[in-house]
Amino acid sequence: MPENQFFVDSDKLSAQALERKHRLENDPSARTDFMQYMDGMERISSDVMEQVLGQMRGYTYEQYTDADVRRALLQETCGVEELKALLSPAAKPHLEEMAARAKYETSRHFGNTVYLFTPLYIANYCENYCVYCGFNCYNDIVRKKLDAAEIEHEMRVIADAGMEEILILTGESRGMSDVAYIGEACKMAAGYFRNVGLEIYPVNSDEYRYLHSCGADYITVFQETYDAQKYETLHLKGHKRVFPYRFEAQERAILGGMRGVAFSALLGLSDFRKDALASALHVYYLQRKYPHVEYSLSCPRLRPIINNDKISPLGVTESDLCQILCAYRIFLPYVGITVSSREQKHFRDGIVKIAATKVSAGVSTGIGDHESKYTGTQKEESGDEQFQISDERSFDEMYQDMSSGGLQPVLNDYIYV
Repeated sequence: MPENQFFVDSDKLSAQALERKHRLENDPSARTDFMQYMDGMERISSDVMEQVLGQMRGYTYEQYTDADVRRALLQETCGVEELKALLSPAAKPHLEEMAARAKYETSRHFGNTVYLFTPLYIANYCENYCVYCGFNCYNDIVRKKLDAAEIEHEMRVIADAGMEEILILTGESRGMSDVAYIGEACKMAAGYFRNVGLEIYPVNSDEYRYLHSCGADYITVFQETYDAQKYETLHLKGHKRVFPYRFEAQERAILGGMRGVAFSALLGLSDFRKDALASALHVYYLQRKYPHVEYSLSCPRLRPIINNDKISPLGVTESDLCQILCAYRIFLPYVGITVSSREQKHFRDGIVKIAATKVSAGVSTGIGDHESKYTGTQKEESGDEQFQISDERSFDEMYQDMSSGGLQPVLNDYIYV
């Protein structure tokens, strides 16, 4: 694939910004060292990244055979080698057997429950140049940051619909969405919701501790791709460019006292089988190190963004995605698995009966437009979306569809004492 297939049109950028953008895209020497920590970034002593990347680099999935897959499915517990077999092309003819095993494990550990939540984007300013993301600093979109009154209004609209879990998101800009701003949003959210998640730029452990004290229960961080060399070509500017600091975000959150951490690669940026393996192993090694923490996984696929309609997953089919999710469930039977609104309705309705345990509902990736989503009232001053979603069902529609499909929708399973 051409390296520049992700790059957006830039005819509205200033001449100076356009020159800087082109230099970053075409001249590697213009970029900072993506493995070098920036000032203020906390370093922790951990060997998890080395373990994960070592396993990923040594993963030659073509070497696994039909016999390896059969052997993996016969094991009572699934180890790392079995996971590698289940993620390999040799496992594709065994997808029905994998789905049956995954469904058994899901039912055994989660019953027929499915958890519902919704994301709330409170700002879309970003200081990073990630060439596949609609929020990137060089993309010409409508930027917006909600003030306290607007955040509370959005939360009230969502809570009035019946939702009890919210995921607060921002663009990755400390300048426009600092930790204090996010903390105030968490405090407000704690008054409306029983479970509060964050998907923000990675921060240091003391900052995670502060956000937890404000009401945040868990954090989600996308590594995007675990292929370090590919990561370097996709993240050209900003704090997100620093690969190891991003990798260690979940561990810093654990050290900061967060109850839960969530992981994901964005499938379609690099070799999806290796990224899927690395995501699962990232959970696996941290789970062994910190067994008291709640862990969850997702594996969303790349979606189109504003100003670039050429973005699409690199050969990641629904069948591939089903294989990955089934392998995750077999390998990590106790871990929650989220399936994003990036996926089509029929896929989400099917996979929650097999492997996934959590779905988003009433989703908007724009800034300040939940009122239009929930009530039909259009707001002209909302900010542009991060990416296009596929499943636009409301909370009520999702709840009813899950119920009619024989599942038990759950809004909250955590009791504070």
